[in-house]
Amino acid sequence: MLVSGRGKPYRFDPGTLCLELTTTGGPGAFARWEVLHEPADLVTWAERSRLLDGLGLTVSAEELERARGLRDAVFVLAADRAHGRPLQTAHLDVVNAAAAAPPLVARIEPDGTRSWAPGATGSRLLATVARDAIDLFTGPYADRVRECGAHNCYLLFVDTSRPGRRRWCAMEHCGNREKARVHRTRHAPTKP
Repeated sequence: MLVSGRGKPYRFDPGTLCLELTTTGGPGAFARWEVLHEPADLVTWAERSRLLDGLGLTVSAEELERARGLRDAVFVLAADRAHGRPLQTAHLDVVNAAAAAPPLVARIEPDGTRSWAPGATGSRLLATVARDAIDLFTGPYADRVRECGAHNCYLLFVDTSRPGRRRWCAMEHCGNREKARVHRTRHAPTKP
């Protein structure tokens, strides 16, 4: 759940774990939306992410710093992919380095449910996120990474719609706002 500039919550599903991380802030001007200030903030993000509950995650200050670096690299790579620009080696190196560590380990419980093996750390979380990014940027949806089409929204998402024409981060947020803006522009009184 994200909150608009006017304080209204709206649902945004970027389609992948790695792009969920990009909603926590970003490089440059996007740093003003930073929400990962201390290790507990990364734990909170993981609990709200598409990962199942019950990680029992522990995060160090160094892992938090690496999480922000990975997030920024994924953010730039996704924006580059969305706009058809070449992927930058420095950002690929950050993702590849994080992916090289052991990931979170899923397991099946006797009742048939999925859970997590003990020992979930920030490094394992980052490896899982980085591997998700690699799957995204090299997989069947690599050409469907999009940036919201609203004039002032830069949220990134994977367009998994059947026709591949999703334009907005969320129809009830940016889609409606943009349609209303276009309607007002078309129907504005003309000045003589």
